[in-house]
Amino acid sequence: MIGNNSSLSIRQIAEMRAAYDRESTASRVAAAIREQIVEGVIRPGSQLVEEHMCTALRVSRSTLREAFAQLQRERLVVHELNRGVFVRELTASDVVDIYRTRRLIECAAIREAQEVPVVVLRDMRAAIETGRIAAREQRWRDVAAASIRFHQALVGLTHSERVDEIMRQLMAEFRLAYAAMEDPRMYHEPYLARHPAILEALGHGDLIRAESLLRRYLDDAEAQVLRAFGPPRYL
Repeated sequence: MIGNNSSLSIRQIAEMRAAYDRESTASRVAAAIREQIVEGVIRPGSQLVEEHMCTALRVSRSTLREAFAQLQRERLVVHELNRGVFVRELTASDVVDIYRTRRLIECAAIREAQEVPVVVLRDMRAAIETGRIAAREQRWRDVAAASIRFHQALVGLTHSERVDEIMRQLMAEFRLAYAAMEDPRMYHEPYLARHPAILEALGHGDLIRAESLLRRYLDDAEAQVLRAFGPPRYL
């Protein structure tokens, strides 16, 4: 039983509020940096210099370090002793692990779908159209972003906020692999053309075909990305 002496004091409440404000600010800073990484503005291997970033984002060092800690948990940055914080550079083993996880999430999202909501099809269709426009204008970084949005929309089949969040973090990490692509058009253009077939199968409720198309898509994409990285060390 909770007694009267369990009530929080004004000081405790104030400390909780201060901690919440710091966490909220750090989360916003982490989101801003994450977006720049995902969009390819900040590239793998880039150093995130505290002094410059504090000035640019108008935050304290403690807030920035909390944001860095969050991004480190998401595997987007690494802290090197006596050197600082850097955007991660993926290895071939990372690529294999990411694709393994993507198959587990994306293929299961289709296989176990009870329905195919109109909003999911709409978001996938919008991502396809955005990618087509970007490809016509030779904006391959935007094509990559549209492809990521296509796959994130597909995971909406799970109706799970937790799975959506896992997928967002996974695709943010996967975005780092694009830096190894010497010819982004060669990588993105063929897969952009394969999205409509997956969408069409889902639109007709043919989940078996949609999953089969997606699995082949992921297998082929993994093989192509690995050619840029070389074989994984543990294989």
